[in-house]
Amino acid sequence: MPNISSPAKAVALISGGLDSMLAAKVVMDQGVNVEGVNFYTGFCVEGHTHAIRKKHRTSPKRNNALWVANQLGIKLHVVDVVEDYKDVVLNPKYGYGKNLNPCLDCKIFMVGKAMDLTGFHGESFDFAITGEVIGQRPKSQRKATMPIIAQESGAEDRLLRPLCARNLPETLPERMGWVNRESLYGFSGRSRKPQMELAEQFGIEDYAQPAGGCCFLTDEQYSNKLQDLWNVREERNYELDDVVLLKIGRHIRPQPSFKLVIAREEGESRFLQGYRNRFTSLREVSQKGPLALIDGGTGQSDIRLAARIVARYGQTRNNPTVTMEIQYTDGTSEQMEVEPFQPYQIPDTWHVGA
Repeated sequence: MPNISSPAKAVALISGGLDSMLAAKVVMDQGVNVEGVNFYTGFCVEGHTHAIRKKHRTSPKRNNALWVANQLGIKLHVVDVVEDYKDVVLNPKYGYGKNLNPCLDCKIFMVGKAMDLTGFHGESFDFAITGEVIGQRPKSQRKATMPIIAQESGAEDRLLRPLCARNLPETLPERMGWVNRESLYGFSGRSRKPQMELAEQFGIEDYAQPAGGCCFLTDEQYSNKLQDLWNVREERNYELDDVVLLKIGRHIRPQPSFKLVIAREEGESRFLQGYRNRFTSLREVSQKGPLALIDGGTGQSDIRLAARIVARYGQTRNNPTVTMEIQYTDGTSEQMEVEPFQPYQIPDTWHVGA
């Protein structure tokens, strides 16, 4: 605990969104020494498709957590938890949300890791801060779940939620006088208006806009692709490469034995180039079509079917036949004349995800 001559020290979970930014700012303004922590799980939305796809080329590229830390002028610990996080995704004690998002287990995990930062970086913190708001998330941010997160993470009353603290029991930082309860807030519900008004009061004009969460596991199409991966492998597991590849392209499974990953535009085609030594790949000889990978069976009938599907997405798809080049993982290649599928010939049941 801090002595009389030194301020309290807190670690703030920084997701890169407005809530965590405001929560840290509220506590900093009370004289507490705040540092941030951001956990990399592999399922983060930013930093992958937003940077890869050509249509996002003109938009600014930034890691929002690092950007928030820079705006606040605080140190940010970035911790890779890809392996540790697997058990949260695969075996959530409190189950999933609408898709494959283990939101409550995730929050417990994150807060617990934040409290354990002493073991990671030799730091010592008096309490932890989150940007949670009662009623904002249907799975994890409810009044009934707030005590569960505090208890099961090991944080207990060292966990402070500055944006809704006045709707919750008093915490250790408040009792110790490290923060003034009257200077905390009592936000609740799903409206973002109170946070936006507070941001305006702080002079914060630029921040990440909420868009249904910052985790791909909240996305229905992504969750479908992950579930498909588990079904085919008959094993609930994944590696980081799996997580990344599921974020890219159209995923089409025309046969149980194989799946196609088809780039949706130039940026994704460039990205998929890096996987051509691991998967058989297809592309029009003219280079006017998307690059595609075959994940699974590579018999001649599978390859011809795959080539016809990929040809459907090329610029010459209205031609009677298209020349496709197939490159195998051993470096050999061949060309094949195929009749492109028409859109109506690709049933919705083949689409694993967008």
